[in-house]
Amino acid sequence: MSRVTIIGGHGKVALLAAPLLVADGHDVTSVVRNPEHVSDVEQTGATATVLDVESSSTEQIAELLRGSDVVVWSAGAGGGSPERTYAVDRDAAIRSMDAAAQAGVGRYVMVSYFRAGPDHGVPEDNGFYAYAEAKAAADEHLQGTDLAWTILRPSGLTTESATGHIESGDGVAAGHVSRDNVAHVIRALVEHPDATARRIIAFNDGGQPIEQVVTGE
Repeated sequence: MSRVTIIGGHGKVALLAAPLLVADGHDVTSVVRNPEHVSDVEQTGATATVLDVESSSTEQIAELLRGSDVVVWSAGAGGGSPERTYAVDRDAAIRSMDAAAQAGVGRYVMVSYFRAGPDHGVPEDNGFYAYAEAKAAADEHLQGTDLAWTILRPSGLTTESATGHIESGDGVAAGHVSRDNVAHVIRALVEHPDATARRIIAFNDGGQPIEQVVTGE
């Protein structure tokens, strides 16, 4: 059993991942910004904790994470102003990584997106630019840490039910993947920490069993 802390616990992927992790016997804490979301989180079987990571210091986040074995970052500004996008998706995410290291957590899972990276190709006049830049910076920072990180890069998200099958690897272009499948990938990452540390996994819905993709077997 692991102690898992999900940051962004009221997000759609997080609300699907938490009950899977709880069912596997993990002790799950889901962090939310809005106290009104506590009851939704508790219905997943996770313990809800209220903390606004956007306005929290590295030390405050580290205090929250102390004792955890795995941190899952599934938070986001959800659009809006570029300023807030940078504040949450870049700055708060980076503080959470530094906090994880400070708290001795070790394992860190980042939910990113398929084309994330310095070569994302989004033009500056596009409304998605701030998000693309923020995620590129956050992912780059994570790769430079000593954490046992995994970066998930799912394609466009859908509301379909999980199939338990995805596609990943060379030659796979961006497509679509259900949030439910993303949640199952997170579950598999927690179950197989050694096989998934320091890996970037970009994926769509597909024909390969999730366990096979995650373990590389």
